[in-house]
Amino acid sequence: MSAPADPLVIAGRSYASRLLVGTGKYKDFAETRAAVDASGAAIVTVAIRRMNIGQDPNQPSLLDALPPSQYTYLPNTAGCYSADDAVRTLRLARELLDGHSLVKLEVLGDPQTLFPNMPETLKAAEVLVKDGFQVMVYCSDDPIQAKLLEGIGCVAVMPLASLIGSGMGILNPWNLKLIIEAARVPVLVDAGVGTASDAAIAMELGCDGVLMNTAIAGAQNPVLMAGAMKKAVEAGREAFLAGRMPKKFYSASPSSPTGGLIGS
Repeated sequence: MSAPADPLVIAGRSYASRLLVGTGKYKDFAETRAAVDASGAAIVTVAIRRMNIGQDPNQPSLLDALPPSQYTYLPNTAGCYSADDAVRTLRLARELLDGHSLVKLEVLGDPQTLFPNMPETLKAAEVLVKDGFQVMVYCSDDPIQAKLLEGIGCVAVMPLASLIGSGMGILNPWNLKLIIEAARVPVLVDAGVGTASDAAIAMELGCDGVLMNTAIAGAQNPVLMAGAMKKAVEAGREAFLAGRMPKKFYSASPSSPTGGLIGS
């Protein structure tokens, strides 16, 4: 198989899809697999505190539904509210996944908004990077915080578009643009996407990718929505690469040339 023409590159590895998807909130592992397949995602996130990937040998394992030989696992620290908890959780994940080092760090501030606790996030990122992890990090849409995380050595920064699970879409595109323009690592929107147009807008802004879970799993037809998100991410990326026409306030321009018209 030939390499993708426009791959997502994270920590030196190329991925054909710029859509990353979560594995929680589905009715069963069969639906999880069907939605992931429809999304075309190569990277799947898993909440170590909520999903069985071998911790309980007596329960069904996600590893059977989504074999690590076919997908890149991105263990995350959903449900962690301190740097210590997050570090401990990802060290457990590394053991369960045979030394896997690519992880998603998120340290939450409170259980209502699930907004990131940035001081604890920065603290955990420093420990994990020094411990050999390749850290993709969920963060606020603050350009300064994003730059600090990049400076620590995180391999991707993942600002929220709006609150986790809210489906509110991108509330502050200007901050996202500032983060994208300053970053030397991939920038992926993480949290807040509700439908395909939100994903397309994120990609049109110049994001390198989009991560989502609830937008797919919470849809009335998750598998159909997963396919829609795949198309939206691809269309948004192509529109960004193509370069949109400039916006012109009250400056109409006919689509067809006016030269050579009859009677002119």
